[in-house]
Amino acid sequence: MIDAADATPINILMVEDNDGDARLAEEAIDFVRRQNGFADAPRPDLILLDLNLPKKDGREVLAELKADDDLKTIPVVVLTTSKADEDILESYQLHANCYITKPVDLDKFLNIVRRLENFWLSIVKLPFRAAV
Repeated sequence: MIDAADATPINILMVEDNDGDARLAEEAIDFVRRQNGFADAPRPDLILLDLNLPKKDGREVLAELKADDDLKTIPVVVLTTSKADEDILESYQLHANCYITKPVDLDKFLNIVRRLENFWLSIVKLPFRAAV
């Protein structure tokens, strides 16, 4: 467990398919590239990506992120409702860092979020931390 005094805040970009986040989902690539109105956006240290996005498919977003030399080191966690083997395989082929099926039950979802937080914020050494 890390000491709260030693903890450095990280930026997490959640690219989700609900109506409230649809605009962000459509502009995810612009956001991480800091272009088209996002020049001052913080670089995400971790991306939580849904595959079922309203305009641009999450697989397309993942492929673009991992094909970009400046962005490919940002860990991408696919967090989606799909349990389809082909979605899991394709996500890993596109270099997702992990694939998690999002439960519909709120308590189970919150449990997964807590586990994600513990793993990615307390255990994993993120790329920007490696340079420090």
